[in-house]
Amino acid sequence: MRIFHCDHCQQLVFFENVQCIVCKHSLAYLPDIAEVGSLEQVDDALWKARAPAAYGRLYRLCRNYSQQNVCNWAVPAGDPNPYCTSCRLTRVIPALDRSGRLEAWYALEVAKRRLVYSLMALGLPLASKSEDPKQGLAFEFLADPEAGTSGATKVLTGHADGVITVNIAEADDAEREKRRVSMHEPYRTLLGHFRHEIGHYYWDRLVRDSAHLDGFRKLFGDERPDYAAALNAYYQSGPPAGWQDHFISAYASSHPWEDWAETWAHYLHLTDTLETASECGLALLPNRHNAGPVRPSSSVRKPGVAPFDEMMTDWFAVTYLLNNLSRGLGQKDSYPFVLMEPVIAKLKFIHEVCTAAVANRDH
Repeated sequence: MRIFHCDHCQQLVFFENVQCIVCKHSLAYLPDIAEVGSLEQVDDALWKARAPAAYGRLYRLCRNYSQQNVCNWAVPAGDPNPYCTSCRLTRVIPALDRSGRLEAWYALEVAKRRLVYSLMALGLPLASKSEDPKQGLAFEFLADPEAGTSGATKVLTGHADGVITVNIAEADDAEREKRRVSMHEPYRTLLGHFRHEIGHYYWDRLVRDSAHLDGFRKLFGDERPDYAAALNAYYQSGPPAGWQDHFISAYASSHPWEDWAETWAHYLHLTDTLETASECGLALLPNRHNAGPVRPSSSVRKPGVAPFDEMMTDWFAVTYLLNNLSRGLGQKDSYPFVLMEPVIAKLKFIHEVCTAAVANRDH
């Protein structure tokens, strides 16, 4: 994620901000220039950008910004769609007649916008189901049925044919932590769910019918054995002994598709965090020869600029710093994972798949 500043007063602003806390100018994320920019209202519908890269351009606020206050993105005035690039991907929202539902929807959209930012930054194909019914993407945010509802089943977060379903209970911090503990997971976040499920979508789009399939099977395994049976076996017996040597998480060992999705999520963790570190000007200056695989006096570079192996060197150093800072604050490790060589090879494969997808799009 980039670091943003108000283009009017240069105050630090965050990706989710709708107003500068210093100069009070209205803000919106402008996806066409990938900036959080200040806006000047022209009339009831139009706003004029003040950001240098879009100075004078006209925008409309996303309908979910102007009417629901769950978004902070703008839409170019010439775009007939009333929703922004992120919100137009959502086709089902929770019923808002229940307490806490609006707050849950807001939290879901915040996480989804960060996901969409990353996908756009990587240059990956991204279209809604309404734009591309065959290969497009849609999100459905659903709630479990009311207690006592006859024949109803609980909502399962998952992906099927480009539709990502998220149980809105995951937007409740206490409920999500309860599930994390009950499932013995070291890490469970709302953004992590989005990154995992979008991995399934991109396996379908970028691997399933492509020249990458043989490479996938060599690293992740053969995905053709029965998926449901594999998950049932995992939930009954748990991960195999020594799974840590080959998988990013215990759940990744359940089936090659889940291994891909878990590793894909970590690739997005990696690229997003490295971009933030780079934008902050983080320099790696170890004062011990055994402080880890850190290049002396080097600055973290944005993903895509450095070769993959050097990205990984930066990543090890950044997670070393993150975990030590977390412990200094009395918190658990921010990054509770160990990346063994087989996992790094899988991350590199995903990097190559993404790079190839961008190259094919540009041609």
